[in-house]
Amino acid sequence: MTALIVFYLLFPLIVIRLCLRFESMNKIGAVFVCYVIGAALGNSGGLPDGSAALQDTLSGATVAIALPLLLFSMDVKAWVKTAGKAILSMTGATIIIVAVAGLGSVIIADYVEDSWKLAGLAISVYTGGTPNMAAIKTALDVDPTTYIIMHTYDILINLIYLIFSITLAQKFFNRFLPRFEKVKNMISDRGNEEIEDINSYRNMLNVSIIKKLMVAMVLSFVILGVSLGTAALFPKAYSTSVTILMITSLGIGASFFTKIRQIEKTYQLGMYFILIFCLVVGSMANINDLVHINWILMFYISFCVFGTFILHAVFCKIFKIDTDTFIITSVSAICSPPFVPVVAQALNNKQIILSGLTTGIIGYAIGNYLGISFAYIFKAIIG
Repeated sequence: MTALIVFYLLFPLIVIRLCLRFESMNKIGAVFVCYVIGAALGNSGGLPDGSAALQDTLSGATVAIALPLLLFSMDVKAWVKTAGKAILSMTGATIIIVAVAGLGSVIIADYVEDSWKLAGLAISVYTGGTPNMAAIKTALDVDPTTYIIMHTYDILINLIYLIFSITLAQKFFNRFLPRFEKVKNMISDRGNEEIEDINSYRNMLNVSIIKKLMVAMVLSFVILGVSLGTAALFPKAYSTSVTILMITSLGIGASFFTKIRQIEKTYQLGMYFILIFCLVVGSMANINDLVHINWILMFYISFCVFGTFILHAVFCKIFKIDTDTFIITSVSAICSPPFVPVVAQALNNKQIILSGLTTGIIGYAIGNYLGISFAYIFKAIIG
C-alpha cells in the first residue's frame, strides 16, 4: 500500500517532466495523461486489497488541499478595474450555462439517475475548469466512472469547439458582432504568468521557491482545518458541500493579502495536486464502462457546450460586445484559462489575453458556489 501512495504522489512529477521534454506529450496534456495512466493501473488487476479506501481518501484530500493554492494568486481588485466588457460577457456566459445545464438535466432526467449531479458538474467545469469539476465530484459524491465518462466526452466535444474557435469563429462572428478595437500602449499584468502552461512548472524546485511554497502549504492546511471544523456544525449530508464552499471562500479571502498573492508557483502547486487527483480517480474507473458510448451523456455535454456557445453569441449581440471578447471569454469559461493564450494568438490579438485569464480565474472561484448550489436547486426541481 505504501508503494501505491508513493506512486500516486510522485508520478505526476514524471508526467510533467515528460510534457516539458516532449511536445507531443504536452499536446496531449498532463491531465489527460494522468487519467489514462490511472485507468490503466486501475484495470490492470495489480492494485492491493483495500486500495478503494485509499483512493477515496486521496481523491477528496487532494482537491481540498489544491483549492486554496489555486486561489491564492488571484487578484480580484485588478480584474474588476481592467476587465471592461469582459465582465459583462462573462456574466452572460455564466447565467446561460446555468440555464442550459439545468434544462439539459431535466431533459435527461428519465434516462440518467441523479441527473442533477451532472448539472452541478457541467456548471462548475464550464464556468471554471477541471479543479472545479473535481471539487464538485467530491462535494456531490458523483460516481467515479460517471465522472470519468463525462470528463472524457467533455475533452472530445471541447476539441471540436476549440478547433472552430481558432479557425472560423472570428471571421464568422465579425459579421454579426462589433470588431475588437485595440487599445494603444496597453500594459500587461503579472496575471499572464498564472496560467496552466506546462513551462510554468519550471524552477519550482528552487530552494527559495520551495520555502515560500511550504508557507502556502501550511496556510492551505489551516484553511482545510477551519473548513472541516465549520462543516462539523452542519448535518452530515451537507458537510462535504460546506467544506468545499468554506475552502473556496477562505482561499479567495487569503488572496486579498498581497504577500500571500505574490507567493510564486502556488497555482502550479495546486495544479500538481489536481494531477494527483486525476491519477487517483482514473484508477477508480472501470474501463469496461468506457468501451461503449453513452449517448445520453454525449448528448448532454454537446447540448451544454454548443447551446451555451450559441446563446452566449446572441447575448453579446444584444449588448454589443465585440467578437474577440466574446470568443476569449467563452473559451476561458468552456475550456478554462490554459487555452486563452493559444486562442488569443490565433485571433492575432494579445490584448485580450488578460481579459480571458482574469475571467477564467474568477470562474475558478465562482464555479464551486454555482455548481453546488444549483445542483441542489435542480435536484428539488427534478424530484
